[in-house]
Amino acid sequence: EAIPWDLVADQIKATHPYKVFALRGMIAVPYFEKALYEMAEEDITAESIKALANKVEMDVQGGLSARPLLSVPHILSDEASCYYHGYVLAEMGVHQTREFFMGRDGFISDNPKVGPTITEAYWAPGNSEPFLGLVENLTGAPLSGKPWVSELEQSVEDVLKEEKENYDATRAKCVDESSSEDIDLDMRIRIVDGDDVLADTAEDGSFLATCKVFEEYVQNRYAKEE
Repeated sequence: EAIPWDLVADQIKATHPYKVFALRGMIAVPYFEKALYEMAEEDITAESIKALANKVEMDVQGGLSARPLLSVPHILSDEASCYYHGYVLAEMGVHQTREFFMGRDGFISDNPKVGPTITEAYWAPGNSEPFLGLVENLTGAPLSGKPWVSELEQSVEDVLKEEKENYDATRAKCVDESSSEDIDLDMRIRIVDGDDVLADTAEDGSFLATCKVFEEYVQNRYAKEE
């Protein structure tokens, strides 16, 4: 069964307005590291470092953070220093890649073009290509924070409207497709609990039949008593 739209809408309303805080929390770390390593040697004291951390939190996050900067392991461990910005760059790359696929194909989930495109542009070159080059080769544009920021700038109403359209279109597509057709994964699937085999495609005949057997097992085992 499809997830009710009301649950999807409630999740958007509860999370979208606050996504920007996650971004601010991420970029605060490299901003602090940059300022810390630019401090003059004679100015470095325990008190000055704490004061700097508080200032960055106030400037970037708008207040003292629930996760203080000086509790971030990357700052406290020398072998992990000066690369937290990599998380920010990776997240930028994710949003830019998603924007590319949405612009080219209009959808991502169950899109057979996504895997081959990512394999060719990202996985095949591996470390032979710098990160910035990988993103630009796939998306056709230099790495940018614009796709990420554009998503954060959307109002809750606009996100709800866009997601509702996608939700309705996907549900209509699923209804049109025959639910009687089985799914061939070209593999054997066994669902086990310790030594007990709960369901097995080789025994139950098909993937969907195996899912049904497992569903009945869960319902019988964890059914609430009236």
